[in-house]
Amino acid sequence: MASFLDSWTLIFLFLAVALAAMGKAVAAGYTSPVFRPTPWKLAYATFYGDETAAETMGGACGYGNLFNSGYGTDTAALSSVLFNNGYGCGQCFQLRCAKSQYCYKNSPITTITATNLCPPNWSQDSNNGGWCNPPRTHFDMSKPAFMKIAQWKAGIVPVLFRRVTCVRKGGVRLMLQGNGYWLLVYVMNVGGGGDIANMWVKGSKTGWISMSHNWGASYQAFATLGGQSLSFKLTSYTSHETIIAYNVAPSNWRAGMTYGSNVNFH
Repeated sequence: MASFLDSWTLIFLFLAVALAAMGKAVAAGYTSPVFRPTPWKLAYATFYGDETAAETMGGACGYGNLFNSGYGTDTAALSSVLFNNGYGCGQCFQLRCAKSQYCYKNSPITTITATNLCPPNWSQDSNNGGWCNPPRTHFDMSKPAFMKIAQWKAGIVPVLFRRVTCVRKGGVRLMLQGNGYWLLVYVMNVGGGGDIANMWVKGSKTGWISMSHNWGASYQAFATLGGQSLSFKLTSYTSHETIIAYNVAPSNWRAGMTYGSNVNFH
């Protein structure tokens, strides 16, 4: 009888520890699942700009200066198939040159972040200049990133690519724009899948308010939020993981400022 009770005691202790761990996870503002890399696929890659990558700054995702936002020169513009109306912003890819005389020996792998859109060019044939015309899968890389996988004189090379986990330092960062009645938020430094599907904002005097996708990596809410501290809830487009960043922006938040959180996707 004693051994039977001891067994149940151990089971109850195990369940208590498991529930406590789940409670800590919820309190920390995240839920699983975790993003997993995808299989290798075939695409093509070109580059734009020069070695300084100055022409890659800004871009359709809205990250602005890519050095200040933490992405640097390891970036690429995606064809519209991959860009996916902006939901591809922030995603991370590994690329390696394939089956070209311009590939480096042993086909080294480089990792890039999607920061821009490579728009279609219908005035040119899809196989001769219109590289980003649908339904082509194409990466228009910064020149420094391209030069990590192939000789720049190639112009265009076939590549193997796959989605990989975005490894970021620190939490998600949020750049705020707008005013006291309209809030526009650019989401940066996103880990895990790197992308955002849905977003909500909560003022210190409101409940959770659903935000609509504006463009690229930006979300907006038409609400009176001036003079309130702001919390944000975000869901990953790829993994569907949800995180909550409480009290990211103080009550005296200002448009043009970037605020860091202490949570990120896995």
